Amino acid sequence: MFNAHLVNDPFGDPGAYVEFKFRKETIFFDLGDLHALVPRLILKATQIFISHTHMDHFIGFDQMLRLCLGRDKHLSLFGPPGFIANLESKLGAYTWNLVENYENDFELLVTEIHPDHRALRRYLCQEAFRARTVNEEKVTFDGLVTDAPHYTVRGVFLDHKIPCLAFSLEEKKKINIKKNVLLEMGLPVGAWLVDFKNRVLCDEPDDTDIRAWWKDEGKKVVERAFRLGNLRERIVKITPGQKISYISDVVYSEENARKIADLAHRSDIMFIEACFLEEDKDKAAEKYHLTAKQAGMLARRAEAKRMVIFHFSPKYKGFGHLLVDEATGAFIG
Repeated sequence: MFNAHLVNDPFGDPGAYVEFKFRKETIFFDLGDLHALVPRLILKATQIFISHTHMDHFIGFDQMLRLCLGRDKHLSLFGPPGFIANLESKLGAYTWNLVENYENDFELLVTEIHPDHRALRRYLCQEAFRARTVNEEKVTFDGLVTDAPHYTVRGVFLDHKIPCLAFSLEEKKKINIKKNVLLEMGLPVGAWLVDFKNRVLCDEPDDTDIRAWWKDEGKKVVERAFRLGNLRERIVKITPGQKISYISDVVYSEENARKIADLAHRSDIMFIEACFLEEDKDKAAEKYHLTAKQAGMLARRAEAKRMVIFHFSPKYKGFGHLLVDEATGAFIG
């Protein structure tokens, strides 16, 4: 289970983050200005998905980089064609002559996605972020960006006068613990449940040994042993996972609308840009952005449960409610 939020207010730089409950993990969609977030939250980042590298979507990379230097940390980044060259330009703008003395190493694993191939590069801080080619895959992009143990991220290329990626994140399944049964069995919640849920998610064999442990009032460790299948049958209820989608910087066209509706279908939360009012739709088309009405129509077409709009043009400063009202009207019909 996770919580998803915009990084900034709708007039600020675009970007959203997803914080996983009970896990020290956060993922980001775009890296605009990050100063609204506390460093602790930024440092929990494990995977970052970049729609494109216009400044307002990627300037936060420098802040992320600075926070992570000197820490034993791994970051995976994914982006559209040209992403690796732009990231290397950022890394190349700094001098790294002393980093070989750092005790901890900071690693970047960067994937550039094309319609017909992927390029993968690895950068280590202690090696002054010199690129290592890990892999060049000649594969047709089928929409799958990454397949993590607990969730998948899918993407689609949209037209922003350059290829721009939109993303959806979906939990594979949600493991709900029946707290009343847990209580009846005399078992407390705790760290052991995280390990148990992971094993259920990974479909480990029913005869896998599960160790439930906790500390009693005297700080003595108490243990009980179970078989995974038996325990799952008693205390677990499996339901479909949450889904969010993130759509930023795209011109309205039937092709883009179809791709967005498919990607974001039945999202629990659909983050979608709404730069202009419908009365300024010609300006929106000229700048390859959506109007608020178009955003609402797309969220309705995708059958999203909830819509969150962002990326308001500064020309509407003080009148953001007009964009919200227009998008909401189109969304609810």
